[in-house]
Amino acid sequence: MKTQIDHLVVVAQTLEHGVQWCEATLGITPGPGGEHAQYGTHNRLFKIATPANPLAYMEIIAINAAATRAASAPPKRWFDMDDPVLQAAVAVEPRLVHFVANTSDLQAARTALKEQDIDRGPAVHATRHSRRGLLQWQITVREDGQRLFNGALPSLIQWGKPDEAEPLRLHPRNSLPRSGVTLQSISVAHPTAVKLQAAYDAIGLTGITVETGPADIIATLHTPKGIVALHSTGI
Repeated sequence: MKTQIDHLVVVAQTLEHGVQWCEATLGITPGPGGEHAQYGTHNRLFKIATPANPLAYMEIIAINAAATRAASAPPKRWFDMDDPVLQAAVAVEPRLVHFVANTSDLQAARTALKEQDIDRGPAVHATRHSRRGLLQWQITVREDGQRLFNGALPSLIQWGKPDEAEPLRLHPRNSLPRSGVTLQSISVAHPTAVKLQAAYDAIGLTGITVETGPADIIATLHTPKGIVALHSTGI
């Protein structure tokens, strides 16, 4: 089982606010993304990959006010996007709230977390249209939409159709140009850092510094505006 950072999740009140924040904070305009019909959200993306994190990109995501969700849609959106505390925070400013980890064996990773008494949620099949065709993936989403550990425990993702021989063939990084922004490091702090570190170890996720302290995710980026550190500050 190989697990590595897939993408960072920044939630904005609207996608327009997210783009404005990105331009003002990071000095770039994010590339196009798409819509997620089952969750009533849409996004913009840009590459932040480095040799240490070759898949990494950033997702700016917001609730799509124009979308009509089907009656069969999940009761809660992913990434705690229906949580009133998170919504109040991102109404002030878009916020880094979570990250997603790519795994070569999603079911094995889910099982490994269950052995740590952590329910990461079922593997949900999701799709969205892109300029290069239909993107398909499986991602763990709890029915209550919770991220867990204040967002510091990653959701798990596996790209492609189930059992696809080349799951990264249509990974978003393949269609994203260099953005001028690169991920230098991710670190997390949490009151239950020991349990969080054990969860990372269980799924084979390395390269993230974990410390005991008030909940926070810190992503340090090299940008056209210099070094920028994004914080979740416990949201």
